[in-house]
Amino acid sequence: MRIAIVGSGISGLVAAHQLHPHHEVVVYEADARLGGHTHTVDVEVEGERHSVDTGFIVYNEKTYPNFTRLLKQLEVKTQPSDMSFGLSCERTDLEWGSRGLRGILAQPSNLLRGSFLRMLRDRARFNRESKVLLEQDGEDVTIGDYLSSGGYATEFVEHYVIPMGAAIWSAPPSTFLQMPATTFVRFFNNHGLLETMPSLPWRVVSGGSSRYVEKLVAPFRDRIRVGCPVSSVRRMADRVEVSSPDGVEAFDQVVLAAHSDQALSLLADPSSLENELLSSIAYQENEVVLHTDASLIPRRSAAQASWNYLVPRESGSGVLVTYDMSRLQGISSRHRFFVTLNGTDRIAPETILRRFVYHHPVFDSAAIRAQKFHSEISGTNRTHYCGAYWGHGFHEDGIKSALEVCSQLGVEV
Repeated sequence: MRIAIVGSGISGLVAAHQLHPHHEVVVYEADARLGGHTHTVDVEVEGERHSVDTGFIVYNEKTYPNFTRLLKQLEVKTQPSDMSFGLSCERTDLEWGSRGLRGILAQPSNLLRGSFLRMLRDRARFNRESKVLLEQDGEDVTIGDYLSSGGYATEFVEHYVIPMGAAIWSAPPSTFLQMPATTFVRFFNNHGLLETMPSLPWRVVSGGSSRYVEKLVAPFRDRIRVGCPVSSVRRMADRVEVSSPDGVEAFDQVVLAAHSDQALSLLADPSSLENELLSSIAYQENEVVLHTDASLIPRRSAAQASWNYLVPRESGSGVLVTYDMSRLQGISSRHRFFVTLNGTDRIAPETILRRFVYHHPVFDSAAIRAQKFHSEISGTNRTHYCGAYWGHGFHEDGIKSALEVCSQLGVEV
């Protein structure tokens, strides 16, 4: 068969990697580069050159089994990473970190804060009691509803649940509590975050995440068209017509490995169900800045971590999190490299190295419900859908959905 694959993120590339030995594939990518959220940037600062990740960063072998297998097949080198969390609150001057007792007591005065002690007690209670949700299946009760009905303290919500969840999913704090409670708790349980001291070992791709993209696409590089945006996809009884700057071409099948909103916009003839499901999974925009300004991480070194969440004085802004890439990637340098979401105006302009815009899925109740009907639209009308938005929004989810599409097309892995 002749198969068009639209999008070169992890889902599109894995689909192409598995399908190309068996079918004629053509990969369309609107951008000038491959990889989607896998984006390693080469920078030079005062004579030093480093490769810094700005999108996808870490994985672990327990909850990323397909990605782990792929890296081993490609013989991609990886290395251990430090996965820790730190918080700084401008409203209360609270700072704390997840790196053991020293991080929790980054401010010794935390022991005298009744609100902080309540947060710790509620964290222990949540880790214990929320596991009952693992036996349930539903989207009607949001994490906000669950916390409210359970009488959890405001400090626990504002200084733990929202910062952790919003940072993990790059979600606006104002809307994050709309995520279904079961989805939140399942993810936390699978990643060991309901343990008193999470110990899941995390890893990074040595030299930057894009190293795996280079090896992944090598066998079918000549079948990829970068800078070639698809403008429409029209399905017919005997073919699919894909329109791009290269003209209108006919294919037997099409794999839409783009975001849900992008996929819907490409369809010239969406069915009512495609329209309903794809429009139910929204994306939000996040500004991303690569820089060397340490002012957005906690002031106290014991609270500084790999993921540093800042609660701003004014509410209503997007998620404001700073990743310490030097810590995460083990970069040895006189400088510290950071990636910050939605804090551009706070960063010293002279420290900014690159700016980007990434889009991340919003997993509210409508989105989680829509995911359950993936098989109702994928594999019908010569059209297949894959992407991390069909799962939790991470690399493993993207690969899993790509492998499902390959199975629909007769290629089992």
